[in-house]
Amino acid sequence: MTTAEVAEKHNITVEELFEHVENNAEEAERITAPRYSYWHSVFRVFFRKKINIIILALLAFIIIFTYVYPAVTEYDKFANIMDASAKHLTPAAAMEKFGYNIHWIFGAGASGQSTFDAIWYGSRISISLAFICAAINMVIGVVLGAVWGFSKRFDSFMIPIYNIVGNIPYVLLISVLVMIFSASFWTMVFALTITGWIGIAYFIRTQVIIIRDREYNLASKCLGTSTLKIAIKNILPFMTSVIVTQAATEIPSYIGYEVFLAYIGMGLSDMSLGRMIYDAESAMVTPGWQFEFWCPVAVVSFITIVLYVVGQNLGDATDPRTHM
Repeated sequence: MTTAEVAEKHNITVEELFEHVENNAEEAERITAPRYSYWHSVFRVFFRKKINIIILALLAFIIIFTYVYPAVTEYDKFANIMDASAKHLTPAAAMEKFGYNIHWIFGAGASGQSTFDAIWYGSRISISLAFICAAINMVIGVVLGAVWGFSKRFDSFMIPIYNIVGNIPYVLLISVLVMIFSASFWTMVFALTITGWIGIAYFIRTQVIIIRDREYNLASKCLGTSTLKIAIKNILPFMTSVIVTQAATEIPSYIGYEVFLAYIGMGLSDMSLGRMIYDAESAMVTPGWQFEFWCPVAVVSFITIVLYVVGQNLGDATDPRTHM
């Protein structure tokens, strides 16, 4: 086929067929593909499962009753302490005595207080403690873990520290620190965060090393791409899923630590969920009083399960491999 025939086939002139085209590096690298938004894809994958909507509704329920309900409800633990007939009441007996309302659906405790109100006042302390500790440990752990994974000099410095600190039983360390200092809210935060970040940092370091040495990252490095750009463009999308999944396990674990320490008598003096369970320990073996112990235990289990499931499912949704 001649040049004239090719030009006629494409309905252009011969001069246009051999027209000079400027070399534009940006246009050359542009590919034709559907528009992709990372976070739009995350939420699309997350809400694709109907169970996640139910779990989010349960999480909203927890947040409302943890932070909103105590703010609009007056709670006095000792309001009925002088009334002997108001103590250790089952839900049915409490509603019969005080009226049928939400305050008495879990019965009355040892001081005649509403167990339902006490649980949500206590959950505010326990959940706040868990979120603060998780935020501190995750920020320190992720930042240091990323540096740890990229820097061989920092790696040689941190590995001996991790080998020493990582082998000290975490619960034992927390218990010793709580014994040395007064068992206050911020003492507990300090005890849970002084070494809590190092395990997260080591985990992130391992993940960064795995992703850092993949072929496309090595190719980007050979082409002169900066380390910061490689971290943001190539590693961060994969690390987001890892970080969210790690946070999903961290937040419930701090609630568990607080409850455990309180149960063995080393927890907060404030009325947290752990303190409630500790105070109701004797009720567990007293006939007719068991609900005082099992109600806070059930609420703690409910809260930790919901927080864990939300975090795990969100972690799965943030994995770019699920967006295909």
